[in-house]
Amino acid sequence: MEGAIVSIATGALKPVLMKLATLLCNEYMISKEVHKEIETLSSELTAIHSFLLKMSEEENPDAQDHAWMMDVRELSYDIEDIIDEFMVRVDDDSANPDGFISKCKNSLAKMKTRSRIAKAIRDFKSQITKVGDRHASNDGCESMQQQPKVISIVGFGGLGKTTLAYQVYQELKGKFDCSAFLSVSRNPNMMRILRTILSEVAQRDYALTEDGYEQQLIIKISNFLSNKRYLIVIDDIWKVEIWNIIKGAFSMSSQCSKIITTTRINDVARSCCSSFSGHVYNIRPLNMVHSRHLFHRRLFNSKEKCPSHLEEVSDQILKKCDGLPLAIIAISGLLVNKPMTKDQWDHVKNSIGSALERNPSVDVMISILSLSYYDLPPHLKTCLLHLSIFPEDYLIEKDDLILRWIAEGFVHKKGSYTSFELGEMCFNELANRNLIQRCSNKDDWKVHDTILDFIISMSIKDNFVTLVASPDQTIGTNKVRRLSLQIGIEDGNSILQRRLSDLSHARSLDVFCYQPKLPSLLEFRHLRVLSFRYCKWLKSHCIANIGRLFQLRYLNLKKTGLTELPEEIGCLQNLETLNVMDNHMVQLPQCITRLGNLMHLFIGNQIQLPDGIAKMQALETLQAVDLSKHSSNIVKELGQLKNLRELNLLIYDYDACTEEHMKTIASCLLQLGTYNLRRLNIMTSIILGNIYLPDPWCPAPLKLEGLDISGSPMPRVPTWIGSLVNLKRLGLALEGVNCEDLSIIGCLPSLLQLSLRVPGYRDSLIISGCYGFSCLRDFCFIGQQPIFTAGSMPRLELLILNINASKPETVTNAALENLPCLMTVQYLLYQYNKNDHEIENAEAALKRAAYTYLNKRSKASRQDGQCSRPQASRPWPAMHN
Repeated sequence: MEGAIVSIATGALKPVLMKLATLLCNEYMISKEVHKEIETLSSELTAIHSFLLKMSEEENPDAQDHAWMMDVRELSYDIEDIIDEFMVRVDDDSANPDGFISKCKNSLAKMKTRSRIAKAIRDFKSQITKVGDRHASNDGCESMQQQPKVISIVGFGGLGKTTLAYQVYQELKGKFDCSAFLSVSRNPNMMRILRTILSEVAQRDYALTEDGYEQQLIIKISNFLSNKRYLIVIDDIWKVEIWNIIKGAFSMSSQCSKIITTTRINDVARSCCSSFSGHVYNIRPLNMVHSRHLFHRRLFNSKEKCPSHLEEVSDQILKKCDGLPLAIIAISGLLVNKPMTKDQWDHVKNSIGSALERNPSVDVMISILSLSYYDLPPHLKTCLLHLSIFPEDYLIEKDDLILRWIAEGFVHKKGSYTSFELGEMCFNELANRNLIQRCSNKDDWKVHDTILDFIISMSIKDNFVTLVASPDQTIGTNKVRRLSLQIGIEDGNSILQRRLSDLSHARSLDVFCYQPKLPSLLEFRHLRVLSFRYCKWLKSHCIANIGRLFQLRYLNLKKTGLTELPEEIGCLQNLETLNVMDNHMVQLPQCITRLGNLMHLFIGNQIQLPDGIAKMQALETLQAVDLSKHSSNIVKELGQLKNLRELNLLIYDYDACTEEHMKTIASCLLQLGTYNLRRLNIMTSIILGNIYLPDPWCPAPLKLEGLDISGSPMPRVPTWIGSLVNLKRLGLALEGVNCEDLSIIGCLPSLLQLSLRVPGYRDSLIISGCYGFSCLRDFCFIGQQPIFTAGSMPRLELLILNINASKPETVTNAALENLPCLMTVQYLLYQYNKNDHEIENAEAALKRAAYTYLNKRSKASRQDGQCSRPQASRPWPAMHN
């Protein structure tokens, strides 16, 4: 019996399995019935053997698991003894007996022996079953003490959350003692909701019972569900407060129960999962393959394919639907009764936006999107409708959008909050409701095409925005309030005026197209917002008479063809935002200093500020100034801007950076730190360590919330950083990181986002719980190999790592299982020699590492709380050094 090892892990199971295989040989003449039972038993014991080996790897197995393992091992010894006895007797009886009587006795002995082994096999199977049942019963007793599990499905309207939840409910409800499926909706009647739950789980009609109190119904439901396995789906929850009422009805002593919730709002989803054990499931749009399958299935018979002449336009329509099932269904409804010609389909593709407001077949989609819209308070409705000015797939910068809202008067300063802070709250609320989506670049956002079509229809209905979207199509009325030019007009002075007879009341003009022939700016005398962003064709004559726009508050000339600003810019006394970044200008005109209300100035590193900048006391934002190109006098003036909240600095010119000039820069920063400075970003190529920073920085800039120092690495983390009690975001470029550095950073009480760039340092860095990082959510680490010990970064959700494509195992060595809330791992792959195969292998290894990490977390019975399933992803292309 070579290889039949008896072990502490599996007892005698391995020898038993080999001996059972031997029994099946013909020489032992086992009956067919017993033969079959032995085969079944062998199969069961093989599975048990594998399970025991796996369980033996656990350091501290559960007490019930340990008892079950012992029972199985003991039984394995017993059955081996019985098998051995049978085999010995059969072998002994098989020796040649002498005489007839001896042969008869031998036959009787064999029959009795085979009968005994048959009975032993049956007894052993029965005992294995009893041990398994006892173990299952013990598990059941334990599970009665477990909380119900919650899965919260979150995503914007029309993604199929309700459909998914209902399908799961139909498939699983038969496996539970009781179940319920109900929709909460936007303005729920809580008594009706609670009565519905009680009626469905108890299978009795409580709809007409006396009113009573909510708490009475909650207690009644909880008592009924106690010690029952239940499945309950709560669909379409809009507010955390509503969930907080409903959750009280769910018994905490219910074994293996499940609760599924659906919502459009991330905060609600997280609240649902924080109440019980569970996780958030972010439902995603369909990919192109599944979108095409759904679209074609609704338009063609199962045996038919999309005609070749419609394939291209079909894919274009699906791109507009962007994976939204409800949009695909609604648009296919528009096409099903139309001739299958390319012209007809092209017309529908180009008219999807206007079709939303007039075709009955898309009423379902409108009603669903309307729910999201009408749930918004008035100021958020306004901010949402304003997004209709942007073309499809336009990348929206968050800060720029907020400044537009301020200029339009959509948000105002209130109490201790600035206008920008309130605008940021509005933006975050729209993002929280999935009405605006983050792109792969975390700084860019976009509006889902279907939502954009919907808000365009609502904007037109209320004459909020007028769009010129095609040569023969102007969407809106003649009375223009906000004009968005998205396609060039050959003869603007005639065609634009003929279509839009009165431009004098336009409050905003946004040009997204190539070189239209615009009317004079005098036609737009009430403009508050004017944007030529990315219009590289722009010439000085296009902004002639701009000084007459006395109401102008926002002017965006980023990435245009301008080489200078006209002197009349100084007449814009209400101007609050001016953006001239990425142009060919070298100097701002002196008249800029007369703009007493200018709060946000974006100029770029190549442009120099004029003397007199200290007069601009309203300035709150200044980006991005290369102080090495400015005189010490201007640097001193900069230090006098008492209201400056955000400053982006560059220091590039090595020759200009004398020691005296660097001291002036440090003095400027020291002075600004005593005022209102909240965000400071410094990019430098000067290899002078941190000489341009105050060291020590005393008094410390205690109001600072964001600090990023990149470019040339500093030798260490400045000790004064440890005093920044309000710091939420920190980015540093360092020559190396040691324990002292981590102690300084880790003790920051408000830190949420941390980026450490240590490009020339490759040793591993152990991050332990003793360093703090109690609030940290996002961590980007470029350079060293981090190893996380238990208790380190307990709330970390996003980890970004720099990984050598030839050593992808470093992410496994990081011990990610010690990060209990980790939701996403992103990685930047680099390699020294271009090798696509190496990149592919590295990505496959990283995905396996993510699954291994997930399994370890599950094995250790860690609760995910409000986290989604961990995943590995690569947000950037592979880099080659």
